[in-house]
Amino acid sequence: MIKHLTEQSKPRFGRRAALVAVAVAALMGSALLLPTSASFAGEGIAIPAPAIDEAAKSGTETAIFAGGCFWGVQGVFQHVTGVVSATSGYAGGTDKNPSYEMVSTGSTGHAEAVKIIYDPSKVTYGHLLQIFFSVVADPTTLNYQGPDHGTQYRSAIFATSAAQASIATAYIAQLDAAKVFGGPIVTKVEPGAKFYQAEDYHQDFLTLNPSYPYIAYNDLPKVADLQKLFPADYRAKPVLVMH
Repeated sequence: MIKHLTEQSKPRFGRRAALVAVAVAALMGSALLLPTSASFAGEGIAIPAPAIDEAAKSGTETAIFAGGCFWGVQGVFQHVTGVVSATSGYAGGTDKNPSYEMVSTGSTGHAEAVKIIYDPSKVTYGHLLQIFFSVVADPTTLNYQGPDHGTQYRSAIFATSAAQASIATAYIAQLDAAKVFGGPIVTKVEPGAKFYQAEDYHQDFLTLNPSYPYIAYNDLPKVADLQKLFPADYRAKPVLVMH
């Protein structure tokens, strides 16, 4: 399922655990038993909707979120009704035109991020944030998500307007005050960040590689949680970058 990948797109260090499990199972001649979402990737939780949100309107808007590996973030939002496109890339750093190899060092300041073009008459910015905090990322872990560690895997909201920054900041305060999570939210609102699209081999990765161990362990449970917690927003056919 990963024959389209290049040498440059081999899994990063944080994703070795799943590959080691596959190798051990193969050496022992046994079948690999995939852990459930509860035992490995965690489960999504139902959280309250934002008290402050944008008004539904015509046209399209842009949201940029970072929540660990962009494969899963993109994969979830590609299944959300009202999302026109979801593209993996890099945001929040200082280097221009960063590459995957540069960002993976953790020295550029970028985070793996996803740019979401959405129709606010069908899904609002606040609702996208609700989905993000419910099923995409753990907002209480600083500079890591699951097996991936480093500032490039931080959870962040790259607001593209003052209104978005206000909505996101108010929502984080609302969730913290309600003690929704087991600890304080460390997700930062970072306005004005430039987004750089990632290499083609990272686009649509979840859809193209559903049996890839990292995807099966960490990301498919998030898509399942989207369908379970937000059935009215879930669509089975994802919107893809590489048509």
